[in-house]
Amino acid sequence: MFKIKEIYTLAPGTLHAIIEAPLIAGKAEAGQFIIIRTSSKGERIPLTIADYDRAQGTISIVFQVLGKSTTQLAALKPGGVIPDLLGPQGNPSEMGNFGNVAVVGGGVGIAAAYPIVKSLKNAGSRIISINGFRSRDNMFWMDKMEKFSDSLLISTNDGSCGRKGFVTDVLRELLDNKGEERIDRVIAIGPAIMMKSVADLTRNYNLKTIVSLNSLMVCGMGMCGACRVTVGGKTNFTCMDGPDFDGHLVDFKELMMRLDSYKHEEKTCLEKWNRECAGGPQ
Repeated sequence: MFKIKEIYTLAPGTLHAIIEAPLIAGKAEAGQFIIIRTSSKGERIPLTIADYDRAQGTISIVFQVLGKSTTQLAALKPGGVIPDLLGPQGNPSEMGNFGNVAVVGGGVGIAAAYPIVKSLKNAGSRIISINGFRSRDNMFWMDKMEKFSDSLLISTNDGSCGRKGFVTDVLRELLDNKGEERIDRVIAIGPAIMMKSVADLTRNYNLKTIVSLNSLMVCGMGMCGACRVTVGGKTNFTCMDGPDFDGHLVDFKELMMRLDSYKHEEKTCLEKWNRECAGGPQ
């Protein structure tokens, strides 16, 4: 059992939980994730380790309330317990002094970008953070991102904060501005369509681009094959070979098709749970 120390709302539909998990906290690195199960009969879902505190023995997760499992997770209170956590899973993100690194995060992907930004900054890289949200109301952790960023740029779909538009608009302006320092590497984390758009853009500049994939996942140990993704024409398992891949080699069309595979079932399951079982964990 893993006890929740804190859980609270960051933005509409987006929550932050701090969980006691000393063994995981002791080994976690930027870019890794956990597999979580909210009840004894629940599904296994992957969530990025958004932060960790080795001294306190805690990890942080940030999640959106979308389906049955995240709805159950959001209903837990401080002192509540999670029956199963597996981690840290996946390969840590590559760290080092890579010069000027543009870290592009979208929506809840900002939480996954944060430990990467922090670790890259501590490794000597210069960080340009480009954070995109639907609106000002959806923004979170800008203070944390700013602390480890040499430059923090914000875009919102509706123009309520920062530049109106998308993260790719901001990135394109930086790449086309010859007076600015050259960008040596791009890291993109967020919705699949956003990562695809970033990779499509940077391909034209022959600029190394790393994406952190959010494939469907079940076991998290390379046995079930649910998280398979095609990279460079070869099948990879996101949980074992990733989650970071060369964005110019990822078959995003296949990835997005697979992400949509169970949308109907997920909706039906949530509706059934809300109708029949929302009074308590199932």
